[in-house]
Amino acid sequence: MRIPYIAGNWKMHKTRAEARSLAETLVRDLADVGHTVMVAPPFTAIETVAAVVSGTNILVGAQNASSALEGAHTGEVSPLMLKDLGVSVVILGHSERRHTYGETDQLINAKVATALGESLNVILCVGETLEEREAGRVDDVVRTQLEGGLAGVDRSALQRIVIAYEPVWAIGTGKTATPQDADAVHGAIRTRIAAMYDERAADELIIQYGGSVKPGNVRDLMAMENIDGALVGGASLKAETFVPIVKFNA
Repeated sequence: MRIPYIAGNWKMHKTRAEARSLAETLVRDLADVGHTVMVAPPFTAIETVAAVVSGTNILVGAQNASSALEGAHTGEVSPLMLKDLGVSVVILGHSERRHTYGETDQLINAKVATALGESLNVILCVGETLEEREAGRVDDVVRTQLEGGLAGVDRSALQRIVIAYEPVWAIGTGKTATPQDADAVHGAIRTRIAAMYDERAADELIIQYGGSVKPGNVRDLMAMENIDGALVGGASLKAETFVPIVKFNA
């Protein structure tokens, strides 16, 4: 049975004081939640948030990580450094990293390999642009990103990987794929994983939806057969919107 997994990506928001305040509220309000919950603060607030949520049911994630462990990589943050701060999960291949900063499937794959090598869990993001969707290329784009991101990843490592489907056209726009449309892509992801690995791997894989998830639509999304969680952006920045999303089944 797949356990629901709700993650909050705070992106480039929150000072340390703001991050501490939100984390303290989440610890209080989410103490009774039985499924997986993670928040990914900006790098500057990770240590602050990790101290607040230590020993609770909330995991600390990072929004990105270098493909290298150390060396002459100005401005990069290593998985080793993230682990030292208390991080257990890394978001890789987010659409903003792909489309704003030009990260390729090859680079993302190298980051996945390095993170897994350091025993970090990975949320690997895949998803199409509006242009690609309108051209009927959704399955091709998602398949290419999946195969590229997971190249060389052994079957035994899949238990530490979550896939997040995030249609780029729905991120921060207020637009959301219908639950049925989202579920169809999630199902296609599961089918591709079965072809790459096996049916059991596909059945056990946690697949999150990420695209303007809100308290008003999360229940319908989570009711779909192949949607196991959410990667939440803007709505994760306030307790009054993130808590109801996490407690979608309350």
